[in-house]
Amino acid sequence: MAGENTGGLWDSLKKAAFVIGSGLFFLIGFRNSVTWHLQRFWGASGDFWQTQWTKLHQALGGNETALFFIGTMLVPTLAFWMFNALLMLVDTTGKPNFITRYRIQPDKNSPVDAARLRHAVKTVLFNQVCLSVPVVVLTYVVMRWRGDPCSLELPTFHWVLLELAVCGLIEEILFYYTHRLVHHPALYKSIHKIHHEWTAPVGVVALYAHPVEHVLSNMLPALMGPVLLGSHVSTTSLWFTIALLVTTVSHCGYHLPLLPSPEFHDYHHLKLESALHTISEPCRHAFCLQFLQFFSLAILGHYCHL
Repeated sequence: MAGENTGGLWDSLKKAAFVIGSGLFFLIGFRNSVTWHLQRFWGASGDFWQTQWTKLHQALGGNETALFFIGTMLVPTLAFWMFNALLMLVDTTGKPNFITRYRIQPDKNSPVDAARLRHAVKTVLFNQVCLSVPVVVLTYVVMRWRGDPCSLELPTFHWVLLELAVCGLIEEILFYYTHRLVHHPALYKSIHKIHHEWTAPVGVVALYAHPVEHVLSNMLPALMGPVLLGSHVSTTSLWFTIALLVTTVSHCGYHLPLLPSPEFHDYHHLKLESALHTISEPCRHAFCLQFLQFFSLAILGHYCHL
């Protein structure tokens, strides 16, 4: 059993390494392209990202508590709910057809049960307000003790890439073991079974979990990277946003064109007993890998023709 666990973790880490390698190409091209277009549009001078951060820093009078809250809670949470608002609109109305036709389990959530969805939304909001906020406050205290997470000077773009890579690896390791832990018979019925009430998941179910699981498996793996690295709040904000959007896609229930399929995760929810031995969630890594590879190839192709 120990050898099987080690093999699963090693396989998970190898996939994560491919994801990170592909992602570096994507992020470099994305950053350069977006920066150039925004500078041209607004007529900004100098480094666009540093200029905007300086303006925000000055507008808040250097209030680091507010800056940290905006970066680690407000921005990722808004991204999560904006994305999920679109998904919930599709799930509740069954429209547009060009999206619903790609539902992985066509006989489920067509449309989604409104009462169940409201309950899931309330649970997620409780987790975010009553659990995420206090944990983020504690994280701020620790990171202030370690250094200056809201310094006026932004980290270099290459340093951000490095930290994202390290955060990804740390998250992979911790999520792997915390997820296995909540699948233990002693914990599953009282904790993780709540998440698996949805045999056909929807996007918002990504954070639909028991309070213990939300802190242990949803938050801790993502938090540890920035805490150990002493990351700048801008890097932490980007990392949290990416993590929330990726886990939302893996729960969305749709295999959309140009996006890798989250079918394994649907299967994990639908046939839990058959999936207990594959809980390293290869669908998550496959999604990241294929998504980033797609954009990497597109960007590399663009620059090769310059």
